Amino acid sequence: MGLMRQMGLMGVLKQPITLITLISPICSISPIDLIVMLKRFLLLAGCLGFSLIAAAQPKPNILILYADDWRHDTLGAAGHPVVKTPHLDQLAREGIRFTRAHVTTSICGVSRATLFTGQWMSRHGNPAFEMFKTPWSETYPGLLRANGYYTGHIGKWHNGKFPAEAFDFGRSYAGTHFIKQADGSTIHVTQKNENDALEFLRTRSKDKPFVLTLAFFATHAEDQHPKQYLYQPTSAALYQNVTIPIPTTAGDEYFKLLPPFIANEKNEGRNRWHWRFDTPEKYQEYMKAYYRLATEVDSTAGRVLAELKAQGLDENTLVIFTTDNGYFHGEHGLADKWYPYEESIRVPLIVRDPRMPKAKRGTTNDALALNVDTAPTILAAAGVSVPATMQGRDFAELYLKAKVRDWRQDYFYEHATIRSTDFIPSSEALVQRDVKYLYWPDFKYEELFDLKRDPQETRNLINDSKYAKRLTALRQRFAAVKAAAK
Repeated sequence: MGLMRQMGLMGVLKQPITLITLISPICSISPIDLIVMLKRFLLLAGCLGFSLIAAAQPKPNILILYADDWRHDTLGAAGHPVVKTPHLDQLAREGIRFTRAHVTTSICGVSRATLFTGQWMSRHGNPAFEMFKTPWSETYPGLLRANGYYTGHIGKWHNGKFPAEAFDFGRSYAGTHFIKQADGSTIHVTQKNENDALEFLRTRSKDKPFVLTLAFFATHAEDQHPKQYLYQPTSAALYQNVTIPIPTTAGDEYFKLLPPFIANEKNEGRNRWHWRFDTPEKYQEYMKAYYRLATEVDSTAGRVLAELKAQGLDENTLVIFTTDNGYFHGEHGLADKWYPYEESIRVPLIVRDPRMPKAKRGTTNDALALNVDTAPTILAAAGVSVPATMQGRDFAELYLKAKVRDWRQDYFYEHATIRSTDFIPSSEALVQRDVKYLYWPDFKYEELFDLKRDPQETRNLINDSKYAKRLTALRQRFAAVKAAAK
């Protein structure tokens, strides 16, 4: 301790900490004292080394590419036979693609609240499209701005009034595919997303790291427009000579297998199916238009990623591509989302992380990653403490650690009633890897699906005696995960 007292801790920290620094003033020290000093040096290095190395590394930039109404398999990288997404496919080759990513609530507003807060609906308090109740200071944009980040949000918000003042660069718009600008001209929403993102990157504060949430409106339909999916004229040639495969569960016989309060013409999922898919000709027209919107998002993502590279930022930017919910393409005789079936609750998730080992790049991971995990992952990458109120977990563990033994094996799904039980009834579920238990609170109705034997969820096993013991355990587990979500 004598040497440390002579030099003082601050004196040590103000110069490079090396063995030479410590022993050069005292070359005549005895061998025993030298051993003691070496031990103290190693202890000091252990205590301070990691923090000093971290301080020397620049904080990563963070880019969230957040698309709308886009399910897990609508990617070339996922093996889709039709849709073209070359830039997102390249991102997957440079990063990792999570094949079993899910949302905890499958609707735009609630899922976006979960994105920002890292919380289930039961905690953040937005049941549909309201502002979440979680303090802004406990969201990832709020925390990153408080910790020196230049923050941006572009595009869809859908959580009450957009808090533009909470961002350094904030522009919110959505709802229509073509937008009238201040000069009277019209621009497609995805092109505006692109223009604004490039402006953000080119005009941002250069002395700060940045975080940008680029929230696309596409591939969401323009619900009040008869054509639904209004793509840019330059995309018209895409998919013209392709026949879109019709899902095997699109027929009326599968629609009739749904609970009776869903399998009726008052239900909004069925109503929108009529808008888009109720004839073979309509199905081809609307799905091709939908895929054109997806390819346009992919093209914009590619240009934004190219700008990162042009600015020399690509090797120090965490990039996350994901979406707010899945989407029915006519399966079960339905359109849109909301309900806890696979097509609705599974989303794409691609991550390119500067910290990612080379061996992990271009791989896939089938862990249950959730949208509640995104906020804590972002904060952890930025070196910002994750609030105790966040309920998700840093999914970077899944590619930064050799093994993660205690990752979740199930989760709680929830969705509130929208407008009325005829329109969109509330739903809850316990989702596990091989089985799913659904509970419809408005009707006290249960479903049980064996996802291994019946991945398309066409056979309700709730009254099957072979599953009686498993059902008892699932009900108990359901109650536990539901309570934990609050």
